[in-house]
Amino acid sequence: MAEIAHDFPPFLRAYTDGRVERYFGTDVIPASVYSETGVSTKDVAIAPEKGVSARIFKPNTINPDQKLPLLIYFHGGAFCLGSPFCPTYHNYITSLVAEANVIAVSVDYRLAPEFPVPVAYEDSWAAIQWVISHNNAQGPEPWLNDHSDFNRFFIAGESAGANISHNMAVRAGVEGLGDINLSGICLVHPYFGRRETNSESRGAGDILVDKMPGVDNRWLFVCPSTGINDPRLNPAADPELRRLACRKVMVCVAEKDGLSDRGLFYYETLEKSGWGGRLEFVKTEGEDHVFYLFEPGTEKAVTLMKRVVSFLNQD
Repeated sequence: MAEIAHDFPPFLRAYTDGRVERYFGTDVIPASVYSETGVSTKDVAIAPEKGVSARIFKPNTINPDQKLPLLIYFHGGAFCLGSPFCPTYHNYITSLVAEANVIAVSVDYRLAPEFPVPVAYEDSWAAIQWVISHNNAQGPEPWLNDHSDFNRFFIAGESAGANISHNMAVRAGVEGLGDINLSGICLVHPYFGRRETNSESRGAGDILVDKMPGVDNRWLFVCPSTGINDPRLNPAADPELRRLACRKVMVCVAEKDGLSDRGLFYYETLEKSGWGGRLEFVKTEGEDHVFYLFEPGTEKAVTLMKRVVSFLNQD
């Protein structure tokens, strides 16, 4: 009988025989045109041979020749959960597109443990390459050809998706995006591992007792080939950090989130790195990790949405 290899309650359980049970992110909302939400959606294949796809979101009020800011969004879920098609992310991006009046491409990258990291990064980079192929209206998708303003091009994500967003911006700085400039990245409750401030010393020795077990272990679960000082998880270990390819970055944290200190650490590390862009830091008091996804109508969720919308709409 197979034993439990990794338990991520209440979201996922993996077994020693390779079986994975997911309890979040598996439900699907169908794409629809001219829906009552005010936003139309369409599903597209990016790399069908690999199973990489995306959902595109477009405001219904758009004019035939109107160009809007373009957002690529990477969902969270610890690299092993979620999809653009599940209610949580579909509804959030629908609301964001309606509020910000942007075109959004929400990427369905492959998940660990079936596809360990770096697959999520490679799929995400492939998605970016597919999207920017529509510059000069020469790509395969009419919605992007007709309505994407590549002079206002953003990447965003939450949790693991924020980690992906950061790493894509670094790779864009190193490898380039042709003649396209990335305007900004928005990192909401980013996952960059943990540090010692989230542990405590007990007894006479220096043993650190983890007060929130599982977070760094989850990185080792989704990326067994490297340690927790992998520069993709620890930006301070990345010599290319200062080459981040955008003009502005917004980092959002939540007070009760076990990852909030690491989000602040990222902000401070980037500020000291020699990167020359503009940094914004947003802290939501009294809330926990990705609270706004599950309570979108609360005052603090609405406030955070307005900050993200403002970031996407300002030069």
